Amino acid sequence: MSIDRALIDAALATAVDPNTGQPFAAAKNFRNLTLGDNGIVSVDLVLGYPAQTQFAALQALVVDALRTVPGVTGVQVQVSQKIAAHAVQRGVQLLPNVKNIVAVASGKGGVGKSTTAVNLALALASEGAAVGILDADIYGPSLPMMLGIEGRPESPDGKSMNPMSGHGLQANSIGFLVEQDNPMVWRGPMATSALEQLLRQTNWHELDYLIVDMPPGTGDIQLTLSQRVPVTGAVIVTTPQDIALLDARKGLKMFEKVGIPILGIVENMSMHICSNCGHEEPVFGAGGGARMAQDYGVEVLGSLPLDRGIREQADSGRPTVVADPHGRIADIYRTIARRVAVQIAERARDMTSKFPSIVVQNT
Repeated sequence: MSIDRALIDAALATAVDPNTGQPFAAAKNFRNLTLGDNGIVSVDLVLGYPAQTQFAALQALVVDALRTVPGVTGVQVQVSQKIAAHAVQRGVQLLPNVKNIVAVASGKGGVGKSTTAVNLALALASEGAAVGILDADIYGPSLPMMLGIEGRPESPDGKSMNPMSGHGLQANSIGFLVEQDNPMVWRGPMATSALEQLLRQTNWHELDYLIVDMPPGTGDIQLTLSQRVPVTGAVIVTTPQDIALLDARKGLKMFEKVGIPILGIVENMSMHICSNCGHEEPVFGAGGGARMAQDYGVEVLGSLPLDRGIREQADSGRPTVVADPHGRIADIYRTIARRVAVQIAERARDMTSKFPSIVVQNT
């Protein structure tokens, strides 16, 4: 009994990606569909974002859809992911070996931006992506402590340096190059020059995502990054507190002015849960991130509680995603990471590598 291809296509059209809300078929995620004479259907499901922990569930979803077709005796579904480079600001070229750069920013210090950046990077890596993280806070680097990395980067040629490695991430920071107690008493041009050297003279190795932990504010370093560095999108970190939101709005508007898409907002310290009695209390206010997202037409990627464990784990060099990978908060970080990756995957791809090179020669 031959299988009706139209019925197969109709069945595949009912399989909806839970991470995007859209049918896999509409996003052209299916490849290599074959219909065997023995009633066995084979198809590849190729995602444009990392979701390795969900492969089994997504596979089962497609298998269940195809088993409804008359004549189908068996289903083989192979799930994989292929992350592409996406468009950046006009006139800025992509970095070699780095497909997508995500800036994690806040207008104000003390809102948990660096902790969010590190856990976001680790969550993307846990979903199967190749991830790097750059500490762009020249004056107050925290990446070495958060990742528990000691030592200095090696230079293979005296001009560039290899990234450090921690918990599966490629990493670099000015903190690896100076003494821990040595303050960076530099003016803006020196700091921005140091940032560009860290970014461009690090031998990043085939990264799907490079997470850039931005310093707070909207000064020289932020402008340098937004005007000269190929940024795919920005994540804004805030707390529900009105003062934090006021500064976060300024950071968001800065990225908008230079043509960098806002991927969404992460609200930290949204709720305090008493470790003794479990009572929940919004000590910094409630709903601030949602109101800001609504005002600017962006998404709330996730909300994280005010939790002592997040701070203790980051201070110890084992952030939450690696210290407690199966815990509730690590799951929130992975959800945020998938939402960021989905937002990027839905944007225009970078096609500059497809254009032919034009060489003018004397003839």
